[in-house]
Amino acid sequence: MIVVAGEALIDLVPQGPGALADLKPALGGGPYNTAVALGRLGSRTAFCSRTSDDAFGEALLAGLRRAGVDVSGVQRGTEPTTLAVATIDAAGSAAYSFYVDGTADRLFTTPAALPAGTRAVSFGTCSLVLEPGASAYEELMRTAAAHGVFTALDPNVRAGLIPDADAYRARFKSWLPSVTLLKLSEEDAAWLGGTPGEWLAAGPAAVVVTRGGDGLTVFTRDGGEHSVPGEKVEVVDTIGAGDTVNAALLHGLAVRDALSAEALAALGAEGWTRLLRFAARAAAITCSRAGAEPPFAAELGESAAP
Repeated sequence: MIVVAGEALIDLVPQGPGALADLKPALGGGPYNTAVALGRLGSRTAFCSRTSDDAFGEALLAGLRRAGVDVSGVQRGTEPTTLAVATIDAAGSAAYSFYVDGTADRLFTTPAALPAGTRAVSFGTCSLVLEPGASAYEELMRTAAAHGVFTALDPNVRAGLIPDADAYRARFKSWLPSVTLLKLSEEDAAWLGGTPGEWLAAGPAAVVVTRGGDGLTVFTRDGGEHSVPGEKVEVVDTIGAGDTVNAALLHGLAVRDALSAEALAALGAEGWTRLLRFAARAAAITCSRAGAEPPFAAELGESAAP
């Protein structure tokens, strides 16, 4: 079981240029997209979050169920669903503004236990910023790591939600001793400061940096650095691409029975290259269609089991 912990929200995606373009609601949130992608790839997946009882909340849970994701542990509340208004630039890249005050997902509380058979937990995005839920997710991360569970972190920085950048950067560093695999974009890396070497020294067994269309690079504790180029594709938008990378990495590691720090160290150049290529291919498919629509295993053909 791979557990994805974090927010589920509604993306309002513009259907044309300009500030007053028509907006289409779409299921989203970084952790939500990661869970759906894992389910579509065939990994046994559970979602750990808090969603609204409103119509959007019901639609979000229905989307997870369609992907085969276990939602039995999702907390519910009467508060409204978080909204994220997307803006798409000429290159297809997305920027967001958020409506988060008093919403259901930020009131998440730490569960008494993870589902039976949990081998990995993935964290990231708004859920690690918005209190009081952020502290509850942080507690879950530290507890999981203390019990030897593989932990993955994608900070997926949304700077507009962070009132004190320096405090958040310090908090990010405090998470690293509890992280097995750190994945972040080069934009996030620049905003957070530091280097892969510094992050590795603080705890993670591997750091994967995504570079958009230029591909992915992994840095490992033994000084390894392995890169693959991006897959060439006609980009519709990049919504959910990084979340798809998260899912592809976790799925690939699960297939290889490599969800541990020791197993990451043993992957070597060939293993990492195959895994990164798989993630790049999965992300390219997501970018080739509108919204966060990660691929199913059948769309990846023989590469579905890297």
